[in-house]
Amino acid sequence: MDKKIKAIVAAGGAAALVAANAIKAKKFVPEKKEVKKLPNEVINVDRYRKNLSDAIKIKTISHVDEEKIDWSEFERFRDFLAERYPLVHKNLTREIVPPSNLIFHWKGKNSSLDPIALLSHQDVVPVTEGTEKDWVHPAFSGHDDGEFIWGRGALDMKNHLIAVMEAIEALLEEGFEPVRDVYLLFGDNEEIVAGKNNGAKAIMETLRARGVHLDCIIDEGGAALDVNVKGVLENKFIAGIGIAEKGYADIEIVVNAKGGHSSQPPAHTALGIMADVIKDLESNQFKATFTETMSSLLDKATRNMTYPVRFFACNLSYIKPVLLEVAKLFPPSACMVRTTTAVTQAEGSPAANVLPQRAAINVNFRAMPGVTTADIISHIRKVVRYKDIEIKVKESKLASKVSPTDSRSFGIIEELCLAINPNSVVVPFLVMGGTDAYNYEPICENIYRYAPFVVDTRLLLACHGTNEKIPVETLGNAVKFFKNFVKRASDE
Repeated sequence: MDKKIKAIVAAGGAAALVAANAIKAKKFVPEKKEVKKLPNEVINVDRYRKNLSDAIKIKTISHVDEEKIDWSEFERFRDFLAERYPLVHKNLTREIVPPSNLIFHWKGKNSSLDPIALLSHQDVVPVTEGTEKDWVHPAFSGHDDGEFIWGRGALDMKNHLIAVMEAIEALLEEGFEPVRDVYLLFGDNEEIVAGKNNGAKAIMETLRARGVHLDCIIDEGGAALDVNVKGVLENKFIAGIGIAEKGYADIEIVVNAKGGHSSQPPAHTALGIMADVIKDLESNQFKATFTETMSSLLDKATRNMTYPVRFFACNLSYIKPVLLEVAKLFPPSACMVRTTTAVTQAEGSPAANVLPQRAAINVNFRAMPGVTTADIISHIRKVVRYKDIEIKVKESKLASKVSPTDSRSFGIIEELCLAINPNSVVVPFLVMGGTDAYNYEPICENIYRYAPFVVDTRLLLACHGTNEKIPVETLGNAVKFFKNFVKRASDE
């Protein structure tokens, strides 16, 4: 066969492959789902706005040092809920699990069925000292300017808690009766990650002692993000349902050295040696990989992209190595594919003219499912070249279990997202931070993290920072979501 014929055959083969891939890309689309329309209903958004605004004014701040907690504010918050939600308090039993955790129990028609639970936490993080005047509106003002409600807890997570209370109050006003029992479980110290006296764990132990096994749980952790990337993913809402959360570990690393006067320093002080330790840790990250959860997220997201993008995306198995390398370059995506390493605190000499005898750093690790604290310590020992270091685990918790995506409750959340907004792309994902939800694993297998509020990433990043706020326009659909979730999930 001469060169000309070979070229024609090669060109024909290439054309055939392109044509075949074009057909494949055309078929690479989301699975069609039959979605029930939601009933027309009146949502009392004005009441929700007023109650959220007032809830923010109550300073339910948690602290690592429990002696700093003003428990009277939590008592105020309980009284506030009792005043604003009279039907909830008349029809549900309320129990306080010390010091200030709340269990609301709504008895259903058939208590032999496993109950459902809606989680929230009452506490908020403090405002960083010295930043109070940086707020456009004071952090505990609950200011409502018509477009946003401002204040600590507006997004994390009094918005969620008040939406749940609004939904249950509204259902009671309508005379709704659940088939299954319904629990509202509100912890008092979720913001203390890996804390020793975990409020949610105390609630779980209370329920477990009574033989309660939950059918499903919904907590914070996900959100609906408005996405419009021209030519790629246009006019979509990414509704992320957290099916697992990363682990957490604070590890102290110490370097000891001979002290003395700073006028006669050695070649490297303890801090100088520690600088190399930090460099070794930051330069040798954990191995990145696409988990099954991340692969499912990619598959669902890319099926909703425009046709030109789907031409390449339909061959995910071939382009994953490239995508993984790209993901590692950007912190928001890198944290989704590997255990992260963050040096967050450091200390050395107590005086400016004294050589440090002890240098210490705190390294915060957020572990992928399957990565243990022992694995983290082994990694530190492996990558740090200076071997004479002390390692101490200050706080740690394992990554959660991974909840199924084929459960009845996951399907309900997905259907509601699509019913409220047909342009939603519902994807399972791994929650980067911590929630109360993992504490309930001993009594529940179907644990999901989703907050039905449409916000952009800039607002989400302000959750623990300055000028936390929530758009007023997203409040109504949140109550609609919780009302319909309770209706469907509490059924047989």
